[in-house]
Amino acid sequence: MGLIWRIFLVLLLASPTYGQQRFITVASTTSTEQSGLFKHLLPAFEKKTGIQVRVVALGTGQAIDLGKRGDADVAFVHDKEAEEKAVAEGAFVERREVMYNDFVVVGPKSDPAKAKGHDVVAGVRKIAHAKAPFASRGDKSGTHSAELRLWKEAGIDPQQGKGSWYRETGSGMGPTLNTASGMNAYALTDRGTWLSFKNRGDLVILVEGDKRLFNQYGVMLVNPKKHPNVKIAEGLTFINWLTSAEGQKAIADYKISGEQLFFPSSNK
Repeated sequence: MGLIWRIFLVLLLASPTYGQQRFITVASTTSTEQSGLFKHLLPAFEKKTGIQVRVVALGTGQAIDLGKRGDADVAFVHDKEAEEKAVAEGAFVERREVMYNDFVVVGPKSDPAKAKGHDVVAGVRKIAHAKAPFASRGDKSGTHSAELRLWKEAGIDPQQGKGSWYRETGSGMGPTLNTASGMNAYALTDRGTWLSFKNRGDLVILVEGDKRLFNQYGVMLVNPKKHPNVKIAEGLTFINWLTSAEGQKAIADYKISGEQLFFPSSNK
């Protein structure tokens, strides 16, 4: 933390209004909410610090936009390219990597497109060529951005199949998986949400293990120079806790049926 932040924190902590109710607004990806991670993490953080966290769960693109408008204090998202661009543009500061998991392609057990394997680009190409139903979030989320990168690498324009085999839900990961389950369609999902998802129907994991499916999560503070209303002390306390040994252990300890959903990766 730079000297300016240390000085600001000392002054703020000495303020007579500091003892009032403290909270921050965190704009976050739907996967951190729908996977159940926040229900696991936030009680521990709030008990330790007395700071309440109010989560606004959106697609990553929308969460970053919320922060850019100054309507949040912190963004906790998973599109590294978009995050670094937003920091370079001056919308955010103090970006740190927090954790990772991976994306997987799920689809009907019968696998009509024969997409199963460890090569995700080959898998999505087969889905497109077979015109097999595919449910896309279509919401500018981190998952949607990752999906579009895969289509591009496969040399496929999925918009040509829009309305037929390619269906955009415009919603979060959970609702998109519900759509895929109902249609017996393929979908790209983060593993955390998949593990916590109950309405699987006939869907199973078909493509996994490709390095291109790596899914990094980062956290960053909305730039207070652009938005003076940003709660600097509380926001940095949250970021510091997430990337501390205690916060990283809490992330690693979150499991469903014995399977770890997220893996700590703080670069603090």
